[in-house]
Amino acid sequence: MLTLRPAEIADVPQMLAYIRELAEYEREPHAVLATETDLLRDGFGPEKRYDCIMAEWEGAPAGFALFFYNYSTWRGRAGIHLEDIFVRPAFRGKGIGKALLIRVAAIAVEQKCGRLVWDVLEWNAPAIGFYEEMGAKMLTEWRIMRVDGDALLALAGKDK
Repeated sequence: MLTLRPAEIADVPQMLAYIRELAEYEREPHAVLATETDLLRDGFGPEKRYDCIMAEWEGAPAGFALFFYNYSTWRGRAGIHLEDIFVRPAFRGKGIGKALLIRVAAIAVEQKCGRLVWDVLEWNAPAIGFYEEMGAKMLTEWRIMRVDGDALLALAGKDK
């Protein structure tokens, strides 16, 4: 039996575990810098920066979806960016990923958001197929640009 619920403070260690498992799956295990303190501050502090839905299968931790709001100037509406969606391998094939995606989509509709967006690695064919089956379209004409670490400090005119 599947249970979906909003994350609570007590879920932070499990959320970080999911983030690390996802990074391992995406072949970037050393890229996770987030800590429990970061997740507590940004998800449960005075300046909330994300929301998270926890998935449990028969009471066992099975997966999560972490998202935040963005804004579309063209649509004149907020949107949702799904930062991470992850289901542990032992729980895949039970409809948990689909249920998480549907729940986030429902939140987007309830909040009158103009769109729901997320990123997927080009080599992750199973995820791409799953998302396309759910009605998502891959925007091949757009490329993600990122500035982080030392490059971000340099761009901001700040030295280390």
